[in-house]
Parts: sequence; structure tokens; C-alpha cells
Amino acid sequence: MVIISRTVLRAFAEAHPDTDAALEEWYHHVLAADWANGVAVRQSFNSADYVGHGRFVFNIRGNRYRLIASINFSVRTIYIKFIGTHQEYDAVAASTVLFIKP
Repeated sequence: MVIISRTVLRAFAEAHPDTDAALEEWYHHVLAADWANGVAVRQSFNSADYVGHGRFVFNIRGNRYRLIASINFSVRTIYIKFIGTHQEYDAVAASTVLFIKP
């Protein structure tokens, strides 16, 4: 899968150093994935939740952080829309959030 954008993950990890290893692991796992649909996403990440409009929520670092990504399966591309703490996640509409820079 193509991930847009790794820069977002790096910026977040710089601000939250405890997420660095978890985000790197998520990034490399997704990069190697070849998901055709949401079922394949759930097979890779059983805690991933589909929230509508092609968006999935991933738990990062033991569910301490949340990452919202829009997945376009036909072109194998993931767009990171949001990454933040649970408190920050609770303040956004996961299915419609545009892009929030960390």
C-alpha cells in the first residue's frame, strides 16, 4: 500500500516520542500490505474499526493513540487524516474529518 504521508507520522512521533516504535511498526506493516477491502484490513489489524466514508481507525501503542486513515482500495493508497490522543480523537468526527496536522 502507498501511505500518504510518512511525514505526518514522523512529525507526530517527534512530538510524542513514546509512539515512535509503534508508528514505525504500523507504517512498515501497512506498506507491505495488499488490502483489497475492509475485511483484509481487519485480518491485519483486528482492532481496526470502519467508521464510514472509507475511513478506518487504528489503535496505536496499545490504544493510547488513534490514527484515522482513508483507504482507497482500488489504487492501494492510504491517506492519513488524523493522529492523536484519545482525548483529541473524541473531539473529531472520524468519518468526516479532513486532515488535521499534528
